[in-house]
Amino acid sequence: MQPVRIAGILGAVLFAHAATAQSTNRFTVLQRLEPAHLKATREARERLARERQPVPGFGHYNDYRAVLHVHAEDSDHTKGTREQVLAAAKKTGVQVVMFTDHRGPKADTWRGLRDGVLFFAGSEVGGGGELWFPEFGADGRAVEKSGLRFLSHIEERFDADSKGFAGLEIVNRHTDAKLDKGLHLYLLANSVSEISWQRLVATFKEYPDELFGAGSDHRDLIMAKWDRELVARRFFTGIAANDAHQNQVFKDITFDPYDVSFRNLTTHILAPDLAERAIRDALAAGRCYVAHDWLCDPTGFGFACINNLGTFGMGDSAQLGVGSGRTRFVAQAPVAARYKLIRDGKVIADRVATRFEHEPKENGSYRLEAWLNIAGEDRPWIYANAIHVGASSLNGIRMTPIEAPGVLAAKNIRYSETGGADLATKQMLDVYSPKGATNAPVYVFLHGGAWRFGDRNLYPSLGTFYARHGIVCVVPSYRLAPRSPWPAQAEDAAAAFAWTVKHVAEHGGDPKRLFMGGHSAGGHLSALLALNPRFLAAHGLSARQIKGVLGLSGVYDMNIDGLTSVFGNDPGVRRDASPLGFVKSPAPPFLVSYCQFDYFTLPAQARAFHNALRKSGVESQLVYTPGETHIMEVFAFLQDQNDTAKAILKFIRETK
Repeated sequence: MQPVRIAGILGAVLFAHAATAQSTNRFTVLQRLEPAHLKATREARERLARERQPVPGFGHYNDYRAVLHVHAEDSDHTKGTREQVLAAAKKTGVQVVMFTDHRGPKADTWRGLRDGVLFFAGSEVGGGGELWFPEFGADGRAVEKSGLRFLSHIEERFDADSKGFAGLEIVNRHTDAKLDKGLHLYLLANSVSEISWQRLVATFKEYPDELFGAGSDHRDLIMAKWDRELVARRFFTGIAANDAHQNQVFKDITFDPYDVSFRNLTTHILAPDLAERAIRDALAAGRCYVAHDWLCDPTGFGFACINNLGTFGMGDSAQLGVGSGRTRFVAQAPVAARYKLIRDGKVIADRVATRFEHEPKENGSYRLEAWLNIAGEDRPWIYANAIHVGASSLNGIRMTPIEAPGVLAAKNIRYSETGGADLATKQMLDVYSPKGATNAPVYVFLHGGAWRFGDRNLYPSLGTFYARHGIVCVVPSYRLAPRSPWPAQAEDAAAAFAWTVKHVAEHGGDPKRLFMGGHSAGGHLSALLALNPRFLAAHGLSARQIKGVLGLSGVYDMNIDGLTSVFGNDPGVRRDASPLGFVKSPAPPFLVSYCQFDYFTLPAQARAFHNALRKSGVESQLVYTPGETHIMEVFAFLQDQNDTAKAILKFIRETK
């Protein structure tokens, strides 16, 4: 058959394809491949890159860019090599590569860290319907029925049984090719004429990402399958499949080079570190999101549910009806996007924003999509994994006193009178001491409550816990905002510490072994007294009287949103209230902690504060508490077997 005849047939096929695709009310592959549209797409991407603003991450996890379902040297139809995969990963910032060799992982498939990239050995099995990333035994062999399993190529079997699987591919490059053959047909049509071919090669060299990405689309049926699984199971991890073979070769031109493929589509995995177990756990839990990175770098994207208990991210369960506060979803991205919040398969919110918020009213599994307008068309950018919201029976939080016959409690001791008679109860403290104690270490604990709530009367079990362990525990109340404006809270904390220096020996404590500490706002106040000299100086004291500081999920930089109700808008006031701005040596040693479901900025604040202390030559240890919320972690600190409780006791007992 003559080339002209071939071109004519392909042209008719492409015309029919275009007419059909337009009925979906989206741009077709052929429309996206028009030179003017490719140029407009490039300009849109460049504009987004200029507009992109860094945003703080949610929670304590790192964002690792990963490519799954990657092939190299494992079949006749795979043309790429592992060395090419590694080079492309480094070029595109990919930190995790998960190979899926045909017919099972081979003995020499790369595993572990190699030149800064973490490799996994896996396989594409079950007739291409399953991805398997196995565990490996001591003999180096894959352990049958162990490891991560994901449904793949779901377009071939929407009714596939999900039992035994951790999730499914919600986006797959080969799925796009099978469901919409426009790009493949376009390449064929332009290969029959030398003129059109040279024009195509030049276009690909100028617009490689735009041409490769023309075939990517939102697949309604696949998303519907994912939503059905989420309704049935609450969590079912959605992943991206590059399905990279580097085998789309026409006339010696490779149209799917690994670097273009890796830039196009990734799974961003949220994990504490770049280690095999951490990555596996994150994927199994759904702590990840899928992104078309080629449109715009999504790093910094976050999707979380926030309430009084803490912050719950993708793959977590949150609760409605917690105390008197509200529960809300929050999402953020480096650029403004069109956000679609989806509950049990139904879109319940749809709006354009840089920071998205929505208050859920019903239980269910909620997932989020972010779309970008690219050259006149809304295109999917990010698919976030689900957060499940359920009802809560928790109406209030109060520590129940524990029986401890060997503990003495002296209550309602007045430590200051600056507030007058009407605030007398807020300038009082309680002392819990071991019976018969002499020269015991002393822990002055300042409660949390956003500087506006809380009282010492909530913490008898905390005082009793430390007294049972041979530590005198002093628990003050302090005046609260807004009735008592800042810095009344810091002034009272300093006054309570001054009382302790003078009187704790009367309760069996050693005034030369005084530790300051607190939770949340109390962590902030403790750190501030140890670093900003003016508050203790008012009592003729200095940080030399503090043996060590315990900042438990504290706030250390007050230049963040949401604190104006206490600290106002004056930059000078905020600076003066920020412990981070006063870090220098000498200073007492610190123990800084944060928890898995902490409030929005606190994990990042803890890490930044700890790093600043260490950089300044101040001794600091950073402690992470898994599985706890910001509020409920205080209960965990009172359990003998809790690792953070052990760290606190060791810090107080062993700091010299």
